[in-house]
Amino acid sequence: MQDILLVIDMQNDFIDGALGTAEAVSIVPKVKEKIRNFCGPVLFTRDTHETWYSETQEGRNLPVPHCIRGTEGWQIRPELDELRRTDAVDKDTFGSVDLGEQLLSMNEEEEIGSITLVGLCTDICVISNALLVKAFLPEVPIIVDAACCAGVTVQSHENALNAMEVCQIRVINRTEAG
Repeated sequence: MQDILLVIDMQNDFIDGALGTAEAVSIVPKVKEKIRNFCGPVLFTRDTHETWYSETQEGRNLPVPHCIRGTEGWQIRPELDELRRTDAVDKDTFGSVDLGEQLLSMNEEEEIGSITLVGLCTDICVISNALLVKAFLPEVPIIVDAACCAGVTVQSHENALNAMEVCQIRVINRTEAG
């Protein structure tokens, strides 16, 4: 049985770039430590937009170009990227069906004992992927490490953690969260 760690969108634009926050900067060392100490596969996602981002629904609702493919802001934070052992799952929206399908396939090869999520942003991509993974693998325990996540705001981070708990996603290290 294998446990899996999902590192969601730990990219420069979400840390200290176009959409960065102090809270996002503060979790980088914690996420690095989590990856280093994790026993099992570690998968990364990467928010990926094209140059026509402003023409998309997301671009019209969030008119801040970010994570444009190939830019510095799109890159996974270097100190985390150096720990990556597999290709990142590029996703063009909040949740990744490709990630869900990859996890389903991994579970068929070797049963998954749990899936832990860390990363950015708690209230957008972490919650979206946690719920998506729960839909793909409803009997696998899903865990979110709150100390290794940050939201757009502290309040929206907390709101997302509360929503995930209601959906039977276990939130750990909540008191350590920023």
